[in-house]
Amino acid sequence: MKIALVHDQLQEFGGAERVLVALKEIFPEAPVFTSLYIPQRLGIHRKKVEKWKIIASWFDKIPLIKNMYSPLRFLTPLIWESFDFTGYDLVISSSGSYMSKGIITRPPTVHISYLHHPPRYLYYYETAVEWQKHLPIKIYGHIINHNLRAWDYLSSKRVDHFIANSFETKARIKKFYRRDSEVIYPPVTIQSTIQQSTPIGSGSISNNQQSYYITVSRLARAKHVDILIKAANTEKFHLKIVGAGRDEQYLRSIAGSTVEFVGEVKDSKRDHLYQNARAFLFASVDEEFGIAPVEAMGYGVPVIAYKSGGLKETVKEGVNGFLFDELNSDSLVSKIRTLESLSKEEYEQMRKQARMRAKDFSQEEFKKNILAYINTIRSV
Repeated sequence: MKIALVHDQLQEFGGAERVLVALKEIFPEAPVFTSLYIPQRLGIHRKKVEKWKIIASWFDKIPLIKNMYSPLRFLTPLIWESFDFTGYDLVISSSGSYMSKGIITRPPTVHISYLHHPPRYLYYYETAVEWQKHLPIKIYGHIINHNLRAWDYLSSKRVDHFIANSFETKARIKKFYRRDSEVIYPPVTIQSTIQQSTPIGSGSISNNQQSYYITVSRLARAKHVDILIKAANTEKFHLKIVGAGRDEQYLRSIAGSTVEFVGEVKDSKRDHLYQNARAFLFASVDEEFGIAPVEAMGYGVPVIAYKSGGLKETVKEGVNGFLFDELNSDSLVSKIRTLESLSKEEYEQMRKQARMRAKDFSQEEFKKNILAYINTIRSV
């Protein structure tokens, strides 16, 4: 088959981009169509994509406006409808906030959309920027979002088959698009072996200076990294924050002496950070899946996460981690203290369960499930 991949934009590297990389490994000859390609913004991940055949839209070729992709998102329909997929047997869109599922394909081309999430800003979920706090932007946003919601729904009817990255996303596809979908969890890198854990069960969060808690996240509003920092400030436990983003300056300003900003790291350093972590902390709201927490579990690191979105599918209370009920540092700290109260044997069992659960989301499972799904729809 002649296959093309379509992705919202290539100017940052997160969970959606990890899925794209995995799809490209399955279909190495497939070109990648995208609205924007700004390789210098990919940082250390640039090498993952620089040898690909990348076809950027007309919007990418206009220097004065390409950096205004968010306020000019009313152009999104024009961007995706400008691509021509004549001659392709299969097109797989990796779609999220910039709605790459809105491409137009015609028979006999089959369009499968792997949906990370419907656009958060269209359906009143938390976004990286609190754009509604400024009245002029709020008015502007509501005007263009009304039309974009209509187009988002219309374009969902063009998709031949939807794949959801979680049951949380499957429910949103049903709610907003009135479409059924198949759930195929995104791929997570799982290590072949894990090392011995840091001692635990001392009953004190801060007395072991060799241990630390970790989070890996974009530093954006909806990730609520500030809650993790406030918990670390109060309880004086060591917290390592891996990642970068628009809120980094603010988060640094509220961080105490036990909080370390690691920034973006290479895979080898990330491995070391995970292997020596006591637990992974996560406070994102309405996260559709959450690759980083599952990635941590692959290293045998228990997860303490806010009870929201797709995390309820991957973290089982008291088995491979804990879920805190209220979006505040007190609720988080209560679960951290529960973890700290575990005996060494209980903690080791939780590490084993975390590792076992992570294996359900391996790269191999993703590849097998994607190819099986494609073969299924081809035989219908």
